[in-house]
Amino acid sequence: MAACVAVPLSGGAAFAEDYRLVMVEQPGCAYCAAWDDEIAPAYPNTAEGQFAPLVRADLREGPPEGVTYERRVNFTPTFILVEDGAEIARLEGYVGQDFFWPVLAQLLESHTEFTQPTN
Repeated sequence: MAACVAVPLSGGAAFAEDYRLVMVEQPGCAYCAAWDDEIAPAYPNTAEGQFAPLVRADLREGPPEGVTYERRVNFTPTFILVEDGAEIARLEGYVGQDFFWPVLAQLLESHTEFTQPTN
């Protein structure tokens, strides 16, 4: 299973309206539960989470209203980065927080104006 994506915000809060991170999940998904335990509490407080707020979607119900996926979602969790409702990138699976944060940051930096905050 591939790493999943999470997004902290840096600098450009103006972009927060344009980007969302859709987490496609399903009941009974152990990897979704692990993400909920390890990442979900911190996500909205991070630069990534402010840049691309999280939206949850059930695998069996399809995309949230106003969101379009490029292709079918087959695995949970799948994290889909959307801009103005259209998919621009995705991460399939979750293998732990040590992998998730850097992969998410790379995904955001590659597909958006996001940059890591400097402390």
